[in-house]
Amino acid sequence: MELTPADLLAAFARSVLFVLAGVLPIINPLASAPIFVDLTRGLNDATRAQLARRVGKNAGLLLAGAMLMGSYVLHIFGVSLPVVRIAGGMIVASIAWRMLHAQQVTSEETTSMALSISEERAHIKAFYPLTFPLTCGPGSIAVSIAIGASLHTRSSLPTTLANMAGGLLAAALLGVLVALTFRYASRLLHRLGETGQIVFLRLMAFMLLCVGVEIVWDGVRALLVGVLPPAG
Repeated sequence: MELTPADLLAAFARSVLFVLAGVLPIINPLASAPIFVDLTRGLNDATRAQLARRVGKNAGLLLAGAMLMGSYVLHIFGVSLPVVRIAGGMIVASIAWRMLHAQQVTSEETTSMALSISEERAHIKAFYPLTFPLTCGPGSIAVSIAIGASLHTRSSLPTTLANMAGGLLAAALLGVLVALTFRYASRLLHRLGETGQIVFLRLMAFMLLCVGVEIVWDGVRALLVGVLPPAG
């Protein structure tokens, strides 16, 4: 059956919506925004805005790479998705645990921290831990890999290309959304006041800890299913 441009356009649009619906709830930049503000507290507004753009760009590229090549890379290194979930979940839980027990820094400490952070160090922070694993963690990567595999259609190369183009556009849109959310997160949190920010940050850190534990459990459960004999 010959495909028309309308068919390819429909496949493209479905792929965009499919990726957005599958990945956006897991990334959830609104939940990560308070953590971004807390980890970049010592940076000035201009550096923080630049860092937000870098995190958004990194997140979009990471999602796109996971959709395009994730399953092939894991196959080459002999790494399974459950192992990726366990390792990534442990990192997320570790960062959340430290944030829960972190002490509030004074204004003098904040000033010295701002002076000590160079542009190179901020660039490193843009990927770890801000992009991975806080924004684009093992859960979103695993979902992106699975979605990328589902976008391939062996029966029709044009449809596959249309699907992948839609997936790449959705990854770019998610990166823009992350950048905008992080860029204006401090203004949104400023309205909460100092006490409200502390409470909100602690709640988000606790939720992040729960997410990390859940990711680890998903990986362990998947490994156990492959090892344990079936019941009955």
